[in-house]
Amino acid sequence: MSAKSTCTAEEALKKLKDGNKRYLDAKHGEGDISLMLRRQTCEEGQFPYAIIVTCSDSRVIPESIFSAGIGELFVIRVAGNVIDNHQLGSIEYAADHLGSPLVVVMGHNHCGAVGAAMGDNPGGYIKYITDQIKKAIGDEKDDHTACCLNVKNSMKMIKESLKIQDGGDGLQVCGALYHLEDGSVEFL
Repeated sequence: MSAKSTCTAEEALKKLKDGNKRYLDAKHGEGDISLMLRRQTCEEGQFPYAIIVTCSDSRVIPESIFSAGIGELFVIRVAGNVIDNHQLGSIEYAADHLGSPLVVVMGHNHCGAVGAAMGDNPGGYIKYITDQIKKAIGDEKDDHTACCLNVKNSMKMIKESLKIQDGGDGLQVCGALYHLEDGSVEFL
């Protein structure tokens, strides 16, 4: 990483966990979206403390889930939270140029993309997503296990492609599973 991090990966993970705890009891979003912060981040730039790679599912809203505001999270969304060169480039940018110390690959239960990979054989461009998920989950038919296997595969791809070592002071990668029914995040 060339940009200076605003916090360590451990501090970033604690912020995410604390934010999710606040979210579980919230009726409205808590993140700062004020005009003052919009102007400040426009003039001074963004320094997100975490990179979140998650599904495009409309029920999964990372800024809300982690009680984060403008400039706090660098969110990359793609159906099935799969990884390809576009996501890797975005992660690399956020880590190297914005100083983000932590990548969280966050899947969710009842994921349509994972369900499609476990079930039928879709065609079209969706097949690119489901084929990658099928490689990650094999013949798994349990929703929770399949979603976790898919997250772990994306984590592995990030670590291997960006040559990230576990531990140390560099970029850290962890996995998580968002539970649609109650809003909790299970860190893997």
